[in-house]
Amino acid sequence: MDVSELTSLAPFADTTPRGIAADLARLVNNGELEAGVRLPTVRELASSLGVSPATISQAWQALARAGLIESRGRAGSFVRRDASAGPAMRMRGMAPPDDPVRLDLSRGTPDPLLLPALGPALSRVSARADVGSYQAEPVIPALAAVLRRSWPGEAESIVVVDGALDAISRTLEQVVRFGDRVVVEHPGFPPFLDLLDLLGAEAVPVAIDEQGMSPEGLAVALRRRPAAILLQPRAQNPTGASMTPARAAALAGAIRSAVDEHGLDLVVVEDDHSGLISTEGDVTLGTHLPDRVVHVRSFSKSHGPDLRIAAVGGPRDLIGRIMARRMLGPGWTSRMLQSILLDLLTDGAAIDAVAEARRAYYTRQRALGDALRSRGIPVMHADGINLWMPVLSERSTLVQLAAAGIRVAGGTPFLAAANGSPVAGAQRADRHEFVRVTVGAVREDAAAVADALAVAGQHLAAGGY
Repeated sequence: MDVSELTSLAPFADTTPRGIAADLARLVNNGELEAGVRLPTVRELASSLGVSPATISQAWQALARAGLIESRGRAGSFVRRDASAGPAMRMRGMAPPDDPVRLDLSRGTPDPLLLPALGPALSRVSARADVGSYQAEPVIPALAAVLRRSWPGEAESIVVVDGALDAISRTLEQVVRFGDRVVVEHPGFPPFLDLLDLLGAEAVPVAIDEQGMSPEGLAVALRRRPAAILLQPRAQNPTGASMTPARAAALAGAIRSAVDEHGLDLVVVEDDHSGLISTEGDVTLGTHLPDRVVHVRSFSKSHGPDLRIAAVGGPRDLIGRIMARRMLGPGWTSRMLQSILLDLLTDGAAIDAVAEARRAYYTRQRALGDALRSRGIPVMHADGINLWMPVLSERSTLVQLAAAGIRVAGGTPFLAAANGSPVAGAQRADRHEFVRVTVGAVREDAAAVADALAVAGQHLAAGGY
């Protein structure tokens, strides 16, 4: 397709990168630009629209991150053949096949047998469920009081939304604009990267170790003047890393120095998704930077994903903007669901069940981790339900495990940087590929599971690392 054909389809009234990307996205989504169509070159379109090549390049990058177009090097840029499948490619790529397996360690979800029983809570709540009103407070007061007493730091405002990803999406929409940079963990949670693609933001990856994000790497990343930092303080997905208070203080110190030196205006978004099943203590950068931190605590791992509730705490102004926008959509999280969560957080039997789940996950994590390390596989000590395992070949490992009736998650969707791309704070280039193993689903015989994982990862055959 030449420039004249393209400009006849799109008005390009807004010649900013956002406007150009939006016009092209509409053409792809409504089918006027069909899969496989070659787009004009950056210079051709820039000349036609009277803008710089950098403007077109930024628009092309945003469309590529959203999964709508792809570059084929010197051959040019083309509309993706699978563009109609929509965005969130990494998240969709994580979906397991429908075929059953003997042991599914790919899902990253809690063991349903370790969730507290909902029956007693449902029977108590149904008798006093309140219809409520459109104008009532979005959080029932009793739940708000329980959340505030257990919050890891000072928060001017605490509300509830429909899960951790809902909270993070709504926060990023308030603080990240097209073209902004956002610091992320490497490896990190795939939906976070998909969200940044949809917002037209650039992910700036920072390496992590057993205590989370590297302070040195963060200091380097902050030179790129990001609008936000997105991290997981405990049981990081996929590695299971948890920050210590000292690490949180070091990260906060790097941020404070960058703010003072360069006048940065940024927000830290923390996803404490494992919450009450984490064996590590509460930790937040909000202890040091209360005016810059939005802390998200999910109850999906501890009380059940289908409750769809997460608490969000942070500066009053920012939380107010999030909730004002939310009122134009779902409005509030069901007060009946809030009442169920309140019951589960205060009922003795439910509290004991969550404590038992926390102990069980710790035992399973320790058993499989120790078994893998004894077989020469250098997995880090982890918290929560997941483990990040280096392998010689991701594809080969997945195939060999499938043949043995075991499924794990491939590591590629979790990588915030492509091979060869810079990762701030990395000590060396990774020599391995990876898979994520949901240890929380290994109820018994960790040694046999470790044997299968080691053989599939070719560690034993290769003599380990």
